[in-house]
Amino acid sequence: MNNHAIEQDESVVGRTGPGSSARWALASLALSMLLSSLGTSIANVGLPALEQSFNASFQEVQWVVLAYLLAITTLVVSVGRLGDITGRRRLLLAGIMLFTLASGLCAAAPTLWLLVAGRAVQGAGAAVMLALTMAIVGETVPQTRIGSAMGLLGTMSAAGTALGPSLGGLLIAMFGWQSIFLVNMPLGLLAFWLALRYLPVGTTSAGPARQGFDVTGTLLLAATLGAYALAMTIGRGNFGHLNILLLVAAAFGGGLFVLVEARTASPLIHLQRLRDPVLGPSLTMNALVATVMMATLIVGPFYLSRGLGFDAATVGIVMSIGPVISILSGVPAGRIVDRFGAAQIAMVGLVAMAAGAMALALLPAIYGIAGYIFAIAVLTPGYQLFQAANTTSVMTNVKPGERGVLSGMLNLARNVGLITGASVMGAVFAFASKADIAAAGPDAVATGMQATFAAAAGLIVVSLAIAIAAYRRVSGPELNAGKASPE
Repeated sequence: MNNHAIEQDESVVGRTGPGSSARWALASLALSMLLSSLGTSIANVGLPALEQSFNASFQEVQWVVLAYLLAITTLVVSVGRLGDITGRRRLLLAGIMLFTLASGLCAAAPTLWLLVAGRAVQGAGAAVMLALTMAIVGETVPQTRIGSAMGLLGTMSAAGTALGPSLGGLLIAMFGWQSIFLVNMPLGLLAFWLALRYLPVGTTSAGPARQGFDVTGTLLLAATLGAYALAMTIGRGNFGHLNILLLVAAAFGGGLFVLVEARTASPLIHLQRLRDPVLGPSLTMNALVATVMMATLIVGPFYLSRGLGFDAATVGIVMSIGPVISILSGVPAGRIVDRFGAAQIAMVGLVAMAAGAMALALLPAIYGIAGYIFAIAVLTPGYQLFQAANTTSVMTNVKPGERGVLSGMLNLARNVGLITGASVMGAVFAFASKADIAAAGPDAVATGMQATFAAAAGLIVVSLAIAIAAYRRVSGPELNAGKASPE
C-alpha cells in the first residue's frame, strides 16, 4: 500500500470518528443493506398476484425474481471494482438512486416484461449497494469496531429477509402489487439523503487501483455467472439439456476469464489474490455456508407442511423464527468478533452450524416441531457468528484500493452458494425422498429431510477443515483480525 493511500484511509476514518456523524453514516449503509435484501424477499410473495394481474404462467412471473438475482450476481464484483476506481461514495449514491427510480418504474410497468426489465435495473442498483456498503464500512469505522459494524449489516440483511413476506402480503392486500415496489421509494430517498449528508467525501482510491477498468473481464465474468445462475435456476429442479448446455458455457467462460485476467494489465480480479491464505478460504467457506442456509429455506417449508402437516399460516410463523433469531443475534455476533478475534469466532460459528445441521437431520424425527425449532436456534446464531467473523477477517486487512472488489467477491460467493443450494440441496431432498415431492408422504419427506441436512452438516465440516487449515498458515494481524486490543 502506498503512503498516499494510507494517509487517505486514515483521514477518512478520522473525519467520521466515533461521534454522531459516524453513526448516521453507518445508518445510511445499514438502510442500503436493508433495501437490497427487502428487494429480494418482498417480490416472492407478490408472484401469485402478478400471475393474475398479467394473466401469465408461474414460469413467466418467476423472472421478476430471477432478473433481480441475476443482475446482482453478474454485476456485484464489477461494481465493486468500479467503486475502487471512481470513488465509492459517488457510486453508492448513484446505486441508491438507480434502485429507487427503478422501484418506481416497476410499479408503473404496464406489461410483465417491462416489469422484469425494471427489476433487472433495480438489481443493478442493489448490486452497487451490496458491494459498497461493506467496503465503505472500512472507511467509516475504526478497525476494532468493524466486527460490530458487520454484525449490524448482517442484522439488516436478515431484517429485510424477514420483513419482506409479511410486509409484502399486507401491502398487496391493502393497495395491490404495485405497492411492494413503491414502498422502496421513500426508504431509498432517505438512504440517499443520509449517504449524501454523512458519508465521507474523497473515498476514491489512489495508485494501482486507478490504472483502468477491465471491460473485457467484466463482460466475460457477467456472461459466465449469468450462464451458471440460469443453469441452476431454470427448469424448477428438472435438470435438462438446456441446463447442461448452460453449465458447459459457464465452464468455458470461466476458463476464458482466467486466461484474460492473467494477461491484462489492470485485471478485474487479481488471480494471485485468490491464493491469499485468508481470502481464498474465506470465499470458499462463504459459498459452502450459503449453500447450507439455502437448504433451510428450500426444504424447511416442505417438511413443515408435508412432514408435520401444518397449514400455510403455521408454516409461515415457524419459518420466520430463523430470520428473527438472525436479527437478534447479528449485532451481538459482531461485538463478540471485536472482543475475541475473527479467526476463533469463525470456527466457533462453524462448529455451531455443524451441530445445528446435524440436529435438523436427527431431532425433528424424534421431537417434531420442538426439535426443528431447537435446531434452527443453534444453526442461525452460528451462521451470524461465522458471517461477521469471515467478513471482518477479509475486510480488516485489505488495501483501501481493493475494498470494493473484495466486498463484491464476498457477496458473489454468497450468491453463488445460495443459487447452488437452491438447486443442489433441493435435488438431494428430492432424490432421498424417492417420490414426487408434490405427492410425497410424511415418511418420504422425513427421509429427504434427514439426508439433506446430513449432507449440509458434511459441507459445514468441510468448511471447518478449510478454516483450521487456513488459520494455521497465518499469524499476527491476519489471525487476530477484528480483535480489540487490550486496554
